[in-house]
Amino acid sequence: MAAAPGSCCRQRAIALYDPPEPMPDPVSPAEPLAGDDAASPAPAASGTGEAPVKTTSATTGDVPAFGWSAYAERVNGRFAMLGFASVLLIEALSGDTFLHWAGLVP
Repeated sequence: MAAAPGSCCRQRAIALYDPPEPMPDPVSPAEPLAGDDAASPAPAASGTGEAPVKTTSATTGDVPAFGWSAYAERVNGRFAMLGFASVLLIEALSGDTFLHWAGLVP
């Protein structure tokens, strides 16, 4: 008796499939949210030697900073990619060059 076509591939795919881990239950924040003045503790004295806590970006481990930083370059690159994709989309939809569409070239 012959196996159904594709059945061996289906079984292999099912065997390789690893279901995702369940999401953890949401936990209340350990510290009160900003703006919750009634429960917020007094700020620490500046002479305690504690360094301020730096929060990382939502998408990378970089700390957002001004100036010439890896984070700033990554964000700049992302915006450049969006701009380039927008120019390609404008040219594809209008059937004309971007410079002519924008009125920069007669």
